[in-house]
Amino acid sequence: MVPLNFTLLPALLGLGTGLSLIVAIGAQNTYLLRLGVVAARRVVLSALLLCALSDAVLITAGTLGVGAIIQRAPDAMEIVRVVGAVFLLTYGALAAKRALRPGAKAMELPEDGEGSGIRFGTAIATIAAFTWLNPHAYLDTVVFLGSLASQQAPAARWWWVGGAIFASFLWFAALGFGTRFLRPLFAKPIAWRILDGVTAAMMIGIAVELVITAV
Repeated sequence: MVPLNFTLLPALLGLGTGLSLIVAIGAQNTYLLRLGVVAARRVVLSALLLCALSDAVLITAGTLGVGAIIQRAPDAMEIVRVVGAVFLLTYGALAAKRALRPGAKAMELPEDGEGSGIRFGTAIATIAAFTWLNPHAYLDTVVFLGSLASQQAPAARWWWVGGAIFASFLWFAALGFGTRFLRPLFAKPIAWRILDGVTAAMMIGIAVELVITAV
């Protein structure tokens, strides 16, 4: 039987470390927040599962040593960096356009509890791009979390990884479904304009950072 200190404590440490990394309003989380307000439940559920499962794959890969491979492949990361920057600039420009000239569709809220705005394919493709075209995601999960996991005692390592993975599922579920309580706020057009303005500034700022660090 594995002692409690090799199960519960590592799992809690992994949970706390995972939450400390992902609980931040970045590009991915901002888009998931938008989905939580306007999209159907099945779209939100699929999107948050994609985010959490992606983190699970990346953390597991880092624990298995893929982080060292990524650090030895700077050219591959540069490609991800450039493509990610272009994607963020494009999305940021669209968000800026919505903030300056909002349309009725951009502010449409569901009336029947099932959502109305963003199509399933569009939502999944966009959240996948935010997840997999972000070089920081690889550094945070594969390199950083994977490195921390590999430093755990062998008997505790996968409990720590389980805690970190659970942190992702917990956060994305809270963000995806918790934002439904914000629907009364987003019934006001000014709330959408503020959100889109902040989103535009954030996306373009991250894109510029990616470009600068690549030079």
